[in-house]
Amino acid sequence: MGESVMTEEKALEGVIKQDGMEPVPVSKRTMGAFSYWLVWLGGCVSTANLTLGSDLVSGGLNLVQAIIAITLGSALCVICMVLNDKLCYTTGIPYVVQLRGAFGFKGTVIPALCRGIPAVIWYGFQSWIGASGLNEISKIVIGFDSIVLWFILFQAMQIGLSALGFQGIKVINNIGGAVVIIALVYMLVTILGMHGDVVTEVVNKKGSWGLPFFGAVTTFIGVNCALLVNIGDSVRQLKPGCGPVKRGSAYAFAMIPAVVFMGVIGLLVTSVTGIANPIVGFAYIMPNKAIVVITLFCIVCGTLTTNMLNNALPPIYVLVDLLKVSVKKSAIIVGLLAYATFPWELVKESSAAGLNLFVLISSSVLGPVFAILVVDYYIIKKQKIDLSDYYNPDGAFKGINLAAIGGLIAGMAAALTFIKISWLASILPAGIVYYVLIKYFEKKKK
Repeated sequence: MGESVMTEEKALEGVIKQDGMEPVPVSKRTMGAFSYWLVWLGGCVSTANLTLGSDLVSGGLNLVQAIIAITLGSALCVICMVLNDKLCYTTGIPYVVQLRGAFGFKGTVIPALCRGIPAVIWYGFQSWIGASGLNEISKIVIGFDSIVLWFILFQAMQIGLSALGFQGIKVINNIGGAVVIIALVYMLVTILGMHGDVVTEVVNKKGSWGLPFFGAVTTFIGVNCALLVNIGDSVRQLKPGCGPVKRGSAYAFAMIPAVVFMGVIGLLVTSVTGIANPIVGFAYIMPNKAIVVITLFCIVCGTLTTNMLNNALPPIYVLVDLLKVSVKKSAIIVGLLAYATFPWELVKESSAAGLNLFVLISSSVLGPVFAILVVDYYIIKKQKIDLSDYYNPDGAFKGINLAAIGGLIAGMAAALTFIKISWLASILPAGIVYYVLIKYFEKKKK
């Protein structure tokens, strides 16, 4: 199959209709290239990047090494996103349906939950960060201090927005992404102007080009690796005429600037203040409270945009597939689950390293899933598929594909053995074992 997008009649042929699961036909796709870039810009502005950037202070890197590591990790993510988005772009299917081709109908439960569970944890974490921003604003403006109340209210608002489906997410991300980038530029300029001596110290630090450097690369692949796995959930809304170069450019010009900005700001804020929560740290060092309020509000907007695309949408589709419920009901369930993730533990001053470990462990699962999907589509199926197979539980993909489970286990074992570089360590073993097992089972059938 080339880059041509399926016609509406072809896309819906033989498809069993289920809310959110059927292919998105050309006539119902909502985004052009510019709108798609804005959505990704908003989606990449993640406060997790701030927190992980702060962990680079104790990770042994200087500022130059940190920038290179973050850029390299983000660039590798972009390449992987272009590799993994083609099937869903040309057919309009979501991630959980894409999984059926490699894992089988029953086997999709495992990789779907591997994507969904970390997303719910991130959902709660990002919501707590957003609530901490609202609480700082509240303390400055009206003297009211209750982060728990703001967390409850902020999460309730997000549940309502996510229940609107992708259209609600698109509107929020289109507005929020550009606003947050302006706020990030201001934060960076302010830190450079007020604390140039600390910046100079971080630049001149000896640092390391060894394991800490590659660990940082892996961390910044890991924090975004979930996006490249379920890229299909967003690219299926992209209108025809956007080839791999155009899609790759949208990802690159959204992800690399946003992630580098936020990682560096997190590193510098923690270097200046010693506070692991960069939102609180920034409020602490800024002398002009009016500017603090405006900037924090922009960061809250960024939290909202990230949560909608990266953390709410994937588990919503997972529950739609597993529980056979509507998108609205699934959005409510996922939002309520995010309340129970104990996000206040992840943002403690002592928790930046723990968050880093969580990223590395989740990468050890998602790296193999990505490798299996790519090997399956490009090498096993050679980009030639029958879309009706993806919707026929008694057809070519029925049951569980044991080759995919074997590849997943092999990739996870390699990743956990080399946890500091978990994602990088997982993809080759997962892909190779999957290919070998597929060929073995094919030979056994003959």
